Amino acid sequence: MGQLEGKTAVVTGGSTGIGLATAARLAAEGAHVFITGRRKTALDAAVETIGSARATAVPGDISNLADLDRLYDAVRARGQGLDVLFANAARASFATLEQTTEEHIDQIFGVNVRGTLFTVQKALPLLNDGASVILNSSVRADDGPAAFGAYAASKAAIRSFTRTWAGELKDRNIRVNAISPGTIDTPGLDDVAATGDTPITKAQWAAGVPLGRIGRPEEVAAVVAFLASGQSSFILGANLYVDGGENQI
Repeated sequence: MGQLEGKTAVVTGGSTGIGLATAARLAAEGAHVFITGRRKTALDAAVETIGSARATAVPGDISNLADLDRLYDAVRARGQGLDVLFANAARASFATLEQTTEEHIDQIFGVNVRGTLFTVQKALPLLNDGASVILNSSVRADDGPAAFGAYAASKAAIRSFTRTWAGELKDRNIRVNAISPGTIDTPGLDDVAATGDTPITKAQWAAGVPLGRIGRPEEVAAVVAFLASGQSSFILGANLYVDGGENQI
């Protein structure tokens, strides 16, 4: 039996990258996982990868409150509440201070900050005693690469949410923690690499990581599974770095 046998989990942004790897890991640990994302075809493929007995896809955008309601209606209909919430969905686009537009700010903060807040708020009535909420921040909340201003600020907000919500929900025995992935080999990294006039190769990214390579989505998923399980029962309000030492050494 896995560490999450009989549990119910939600993973937002669960169709690719870290979200898909995490959904697959939580399912392998015994949970039934609800995954959501904007692209139905990608969600359907994710369910096929994980297995329909362990995963349910609910298409939607976390910045749309009606879509969040549909997600949690599906969880409620299962009748077992919610034990694990991985608020992973995020938007990434990049602009320097000079280039930043109102639309850019609204898109980044509308998903990463507003969307994450309502993802957790709307889950509150369903969260079981002892549930675990994990928020996906980023090492970019700590450093200052050019053109990452709005994205980095949105991820710093996620770290702040973690502390506040951990304090607010501890009396319900709900643990809130965050992870901060570093450079991880996902489709999103390919998009970042192509940003700007000079594309960045994965070898160049790897050169900045003390372990000498970029991370794998499965390595992040393992940390989320740890925070979701009873193995992390004395961890609250923390931010676990999964970055190969990128921002540690």
